[in-house]
Amino acid sequence: MWLFKDKVASIGESGMLAGLTDWHSHVLPGVDDGIKTMDEALDVLRHFDAKGVQTLWLTPHIMEDYPNTTDKLRQKFDELKNAWDGNLKLRLAAENMLDSLFEERLAARDLLPIGDNADHLLVETSYFSSPMGFDSIIDSIMSAGYYPLLAHPERYTYMNEDDYKRLRGKGVKMQLNYVSLVGGYGETAKKKSIWLLKNGFIDVVGSDVHRLNSNKTLIAQKPSKKDHLELLLHVAKDTNKI
Repeated sequence: MWLFKDKVASIGESGMLAGLTDWHSHVLPGVDDGIKTMDEALDVLRHFDAKGVQTLWLTPHIMEDYPNTTDKLRQKFDELKNAWDGNLKLRLAAENMLDSLFEERLAARDLLPIGDNADHLLVETSYFSSPMGFDSIIDSIMSAGYYPLLAHPERYTYMNEDDYKRLRGKGVKMQLNYVSLVGGYGETAKKKSIWLLKNGFIDVVGSDVHRLNSNKTLIAQKPSKKDHLELLLHVAKDTNKI
């Protein structure tokens, strides 16, 4: 089914990136803590294009620290699209911090949704603490007609298995940073990523790329077990979740 059947392959060797839809990246230049210049952004796009990535969702932060407007992000996106001439398809959404700015945007329906049907919102929280009224915010998102897609759930130190089960029960979908499986965010995030994959809680994957060199280094790493990589590959190749 997969390349390198008899040994553990790296993410880059596994064939996972070929045909992949990458649901989370910070490649839109100069808008947040990700890629800073157009030249750097084009280097990342060429890298992913060469690896066979099919579609890249550009998901810049919208949060109090980076109060990007949807109009500004659309303008930047158009500039990048006009500069790009490769095969990789570019799509625009946003990674929404669940803070007061998000609640204002949700009330105004001033959003950049994700997914072919524009009916999901990529959301995140602080890594260390739950937002006030977390469940109520999730309910508000769903009442507004969107499915919450939680970015990198494995990275939230305050979340445990019961939290993931509760959120899943509320209809929250989840996006894994695939480099978590090779320790890209430490051992705790790695263990959580394995648990989430084994329990079927991960719907889609993404690079969450901020710097090209970091991504190149991490996709050359090998997961500790072959079956962990196969779980990741299965999710990455399933294009029907969103």
